[in-house]
Amino acid sequence: MSSLRGLALSVLLPGFTGTAPPEWVRRTLAEGLAGVCLFGHNVEGPEQVRALTRALRSHRPDVLVASDEEGGSVTRLDAGLGSPWPGAATLGALDDVGATYATALGLGRQARAAGVDLVLAPVLDVNSEPDNPVIGVRSFGADPGLVARHGVAFVRGLRDAGVTACAKHFPGHGATRTDSHVGLPVLDVDVDTWRARDLPPFAAAVEAGVPAMMTAHVVVRALGDVPATTSAPVLSLLREELGFGGVVVSDALDMRAISDGMGRATGAVRALAAGVDLLCVGNPVFPDGYDEVAAVEEIVSAVVAALEAGSLPLARLEDASRRVSRLARPVEEVRAGTREAMLARGAATAARALTIRGDVRLVGDVLVLVPRPVTGYAAGHKPSALVAELQRRRPGWRYAEVADADQATTEVLAAAGRPVAVLVGGTASARGTAVVHAVLAEVPDTVVVYGGLRREDDPGSRTVHTHGTGAATAVAAADVLLGEVTA
Repeated sequence: MSSLRGLALSVLLPGFTGTAPPEWVRRTLAEGLAGVCLFGHNVEGPEQVRALTRALRSHRPDVLVASDEEGGSVTRLDAGLGSPWPGAATLGALDDVGATYATALGLGRQARAAGVDLVLAPVLDVNSEPDNPVIGVRSFGADPGLVARHGVAFVRGLRDAGVTACAKHFPGHGATRTDSHVGLPVLDVDVDTWRARDLPPFAAAVEAGVPAMMTAHVVVRALGDVPATTSAPVLSLLREELGFGGVVVSDALDMRAISDGMGRATGAVRALAAGVDLLCVGNPVFPDGYDEVAAVEEIVSAVVAALEAGSLPLARLEDASRRVSRLARPVEEVRAGTREAMLARGAATAARALTIRGDVRLVGDVLVLVPRPVTGYAAGHKPSALVAELQRRRPGWRYAEVADADQATTEVLAAAGRPVAVLVGGTASARGTAVVHAVLAEVPDTVVVYGGLRREDDPGSRTVHTHGTGAATAVAAADVLLGEVTA
């Protein structure tokens, strides 16, 4: 690398605004920028995003293009319509590793056709905390063995599709009650519990040859007192004990667990010094908009200053840059199937994972109530795919988003005996629970569709658990609700 600035840029993966490469991205690519991360605001459709990634590679063929493509609730390429692939919790509930492999293979081929070569998935967090606000249905489940075998299948599916998998979030974000997008999670857990519960999926992925691993902005007290992203002992454990030789990628530095504490720039320097290779800067639009150019320049200046001061060894940054460069390669264009074909495959898998209690068919002029969702920072703001699917097929029904139990009760009383359905989103909330209880008190045979993690005490005698959200589960659930299931 010809300069310290170029070396600093070679380990950065920022986001940007717009649906075409802005001038500053083109300029920094020429200076050595590692790549970019796509978000929903960068994507209008398959042809546009393919043109975007072609334009990026016209400036440098080996640029890395990354995207969060987990299936289910987290997607960037399908942010507008919902993912055609089921998410991790749906796949975990089905517990068919062949279906997980096939899902990852299809998702990976879609990403590759779009020009994405670094897929930030799978999630290997063991979701041991039912009230986890950020992992939840993004995890394959609460059992380490289940998460490990499906994580490995997902890694292999992405590999065979010709894209690079980046497993996340080491050393585990599944036991937290704080979302690292909004604060710093701290886990007071003993080391034996962490090793038995959280470590096995990551160890299995390393054994399977996963080429990249993303860190968590989580303090695990048994492992140290700083966020794992900036902890040399945690990252040394990944390297030395697990034998991971790939690229360590930071979670986004604009997340408040880092940005509100030490700050993006200081966090970047500390992460590199601890052993991170590739710095994900984050989303300049959501949830907190900021000047994307200023953020990159702030980090570059801090890294260069640390190099010049000797607080960040030059050899450490050169090693990180070499690792990142090994990920980059020219991407051969491929064609993906149509969205309809992908959605049919994804919905067929999601249908096999549905858990149904009672007769859930909806007949007549139905009132559909949707508890106002909580903000999902990883997934972004997006409308319910199931509501959209039902509206497409039954436009004459009444659909109402309700803020609380009182509003839900008012809607039910005004419906004068119409059949009622309540659609609960993928993230559990006190609001959603209160709405369900209030509606069932008025109409006991209400159909309740739960999009989140299944609990044995979920109320209702007519229920559907989809174990996740997105377009695939929406189609599967709508088929059942409307009695349109085909053999």
